Amino acid sequence: MFLHRPLEEKDVPFICEMPQSIDELFYMFPKAVYPLTPEQLNESIEQRSDNTVIELDGQVVGFANFSRYDFRGRCSMGNVIIDPRFRSKGVGRYMIGCMMELAFGKHEAAELTASCFNHNVPGLLFYPKLGFKPFAIEERQDKKGARVALIHLKLPRS
Repeated sequence: MFLHRPLEEKDVPFICEMPQSIDELFYMFPKAVYPLTPEQLNESIEQRSDNTVIELDGQVVGFANFSRYDFRGRCSMGNVIIDPRFRSKGVGRYMIGCMMELAFGKHEAAELTASCFNHNVPGLLFYPKLGFKPFAIEERQDKKGARVALIHLKLPRS
């Protein structure tokens, strides 16, 4: 049974261990330098809202927040990561459900958005299953300077 709650300082080291590669960290937090450090994560979460952890049996297995949170406007998810040992086990679906409740309940958002880089195939295939639809593509550069596409997806309030 999954539970969710606000982030606590004691959770930060566990979240920092979740990205297992430069690419995974880039998907979660493009500005960060691998490996993710508590300092980098704390700097990000100080600028964000609704920092949320997902627990299973007292263990932190997922994390997400909002990089944008406009009351009755748009909430945009960021820093989305799931512990690699718990991927494809329902954590993502539960976590996005929690973020939907925060966006549409607390913030009364008109829409919730997520963004995925073109080579994050699991993310690109996951979000549409929850009703998200692509609406924009933005050119970015990865850590090696290569061109990548950041695909923006949205879920309107139902």
